[in-house]
Amino acid sequence: MLYILIKYLLLPIVGLIMRPIVMGKENLLIRGKAIFVCNHISMWDPVMMAMVSPRYIHFMAKAELFQGWLGNLFFRALFAFPVSRKHSDLGSVRNAMQVLEKGKVFGIFPEGKRTITDDLDDLEKGAAFLAIRSGAPVVPMYIRRDSFKKCRLVMAVGSPIFVGDIIASTPKSKLLDVFTDEISDAIHALQTKVEAR
Repeated sequence: MLYILIKYLLLPIVGLIMRPIVMGKENLLIRGKAIFVCNHISMWDPVMMAMVSPRYIHFMAKAELFQGWLGNLFFRALFAFPVSRKHSDLGSVRNAMQVLEKGKVFGIFPEGKRTITDDLDDLEKGAAFLAIRSGAPVVPMYIRRDSFKKCRLVMAVGSPIFVGDIIASTPKSKLLDVFTDEISDAIHALQTKVEAR
């Protein structure tokens, strides 16, 4: 309920401030299970993704945000669930898989942390792993780095990447690395497109 209220009452106001420009927004209309992946430049990135997406997005968030009953209640009401950044967290993987098995959208920032440079960091393999395990297509996204400074959200959304296409041409032992590289290449291509605008 809180997510719905924020999405339809608060985010339109944010949209008036940020005046979003979204290239490739037709790619957000994908049906069924999907994994939205995006570069990570600000704590507001999930808000920006939720604002432009016509579908609800379920996110992982660092476990520290869920400490205390208020934080736990608030972030779970926003369709988020905790993940530990200090060690492998199988519970968060199961939560993500459950989201996808229900045909919903899962959002993840594959760099694993916010970046402070203009370059995309090397990607963690979690997004590729979830896509391979679930069969969900991956929708790449990129937010221009100066969006918040200029109060003008500029974002690009790429065509879905279907894991079946990669599986058919890749040895199983290399699949995780190859698919992670495919996601990275897609985000880099969006970066080039956005920065050239």
